[in-house]
Amino acid sequence: MGSSIRIYIPTTAVLLILATMISNLQGTANALLTRGGHLCRQSPQRFLLHNHQRQQATRRIHYYNRLWRQKSAASNQDEENQNDEASSSAPTTSATSAEAITATTTDLSQYENKSNRRDQVFSAISADGGVKVTACTVRNLVNDLMIQHSLNQVPTDALGRTLISALLMANGLPDEQVVQITMNSDGPLRGIVGIASGKGDLRGYVGTPMLGNDLPLTDAVGKGMVQIVKNHPDWPRPYNGITAIRHGDIDRDIGIYLAESEQRSCALAAATVVGGILCRAAGGDLIEQLPGVSPDVVARVEQNLAVLVERNNQSGGDGDGDGDGTTTTTTTSEEDNNNSNNKIPTNLLLQGVTPLEMAEIILDGLDMQPLQQIEPQLKCDCTEDRLVRALCLLPRHEVEEILEKEEELSARCHFCSKTWRMSPDEVRQKMDVFQERGGGGGDAGQTKKEDDSAP
Repeated sequence: MGSSIRIYIPTTAVLLILATMISNLQGTANALLTRGGHLCRQSPQRFLLHNHQRQQATRRIHYYNRLWRQKSAASNQDEENQNDEASSSAPTTSATSAEAITATTTDLSQYENKSNRRDQVFSAISADGGVKVTACTVRNLVNDLMIQHSLNQVPTDALGRTLISALLMANGLPDEQVVQITMNSDGPLRGIVGIASGKGDLRGYVGTPMLGNDLPLTDAVGKGMVQIVKNHPDWPRPYNGITAIRHGDIDRDIGIYLAESEQRSCALAAATVVGGILCRAAGGDLIEQLPGVSPDVVARVEQNLAVLVERNNQSGGDGDGDGDGTTTTTTTSEEDNNNSNNKIPTNLLLQGVTPLEMAEIILDGLDMQPLQQIEPQLKCDCTEDRLVRALCLLPRHEVEEILEKEEELSARCHFCSKTWRMSPDEVRQKMDVFQERGGGGGDAGQTKKEDDSAP
């Protein structure tokens, strides 16, 4: 017969073991809750921010891969056509080899911009898809800004650098998406705003456009915050990021924002050269390291950047390029030298080095593949309807008081300096039409609410 052994444990021991287990579980739960609450109090949008950055990085990678596949398909089709023509008409083997070599070479003639005569944004990527380079020249655009806003040298440099940085950051984004850079600072410039869209539309303004030239840019900007806003019509809410102004030279502060707030491994440079009432050079470059890049590619880019910096410093900002590799020496004024300060890439632009050539230097040895080029332009979206919509936000009796005191209502746009003028009767008529369309008004909603509540 089998025998069984029974072990009896006192009830007090069982209760003691259960109490210990429950205490340990409660301690673990409290620790997790405390740590989670600490993280949320420390950075309430931390996890949402990282999720948004991962989505942004994923979209960029998919976009670049799509462009690369399109370029590769077009190149393969051209190569097949060249090979068919070579096989049908080539008399010798050497001629056929030359045709094949020519077919595999990317045609870059469409990206040329002799002497940087036109404004241009050019972007390219390495063959392995690990490094993207965006370079631009916007001298004509900055000259238009100087005329539009009556800018002196220091405000021109500040607004130019802000718009160049926004333009480089917006490159490769959807056409409707915009990037807004706001320098909220306590310096005499009283803030700078620059907005760029994915298709190259720009607008911006500076708080003190006629500030004197006796202050360096860093003192004119002062201390404060860099605020970056990215928005798209399909997004439920815009993306915001803020970092401190540490240097005051704008492009370095924006580069710090990209590294700290968006965790992007990149190098950003933007600068202008202004002599008197004329901008002689303006442009910048953005070198971005994409996920999955190999250390060898990074090392090669660093070597190429050293070559680019050396060439920029050798020029000294005293030459005007002729577009054929030669440099004409000219005498620059003192304010030109103070403004350029061997800043990349203005001295290269003064030599006539184009955005295409800058990208070729940076991606030398990495089989550069062009992505796109666009021609940026100043474009403001101010209209009469927007003015009327802004007036409708005010209470109607306040608008009537203004119209009774003023014979003409005028409003000036900060971005394009255009002045909109309307007579009092025209204002009343347009406000009535806007409210009839359902636009509402300052006290229209309140009146409607009072009517609905009346017996």
